[in-house]
Amino acid sequence: MLAAMPVLVVGADTAVGRAAVAALTPTASQLRAFVTDPSVIDELRGHGATVAVGDVSDASHLAGAALGAFSAILIEDAAVDGRERAFATDAQEVHDAWAEAMRDAGIRRVIWVGGTPPEAIASLDVEMAAVDPAVGVDATISAIQSLDDAAELE
Repeated sequence: MLAAMPVLVVGADTAVGRAAVAALTPTASQLRAFVTDPSVIDELRGHGATVAVGDVSDASHLAGAALGAFSAILIEDAAVDGRERAFATDAQEVHDAWAEAMRDAGIRRVIWVGGTPPEAIASLDVEMAAVDPAVGVDATISAIQSLDDAAELE
């Protein structure tokens, strides 16, 4: 079961990210949560996640958190919401940093939670799947769980 492999949730301090952490913790051998907002640390740790606090636009922060993980769940809201980003002025620069971090860390599977994956993410040489959160949180989390458990992504 692939869910037993390390998973990183980038944007775990968003509503979908927090729900994903809560849903994946029982099956992931190691679940890592990358957040900007330190106020959610206790909640995420309460679910058993290891929490890294950093800047979502800093590729080195993300790569460090992702190192050794098999898959990453990238929550688009964390690239476009109002949080402070010291290394990016727009979402494209955040996406570029995420792609760089995934390559540097050796991530093999990406689950994109958002609209159409941006070119920087879509061009990664990894197994890739996208989940549109417009279907609602419960359906999004169900899709994430299913994809995380899948032996291979189509």
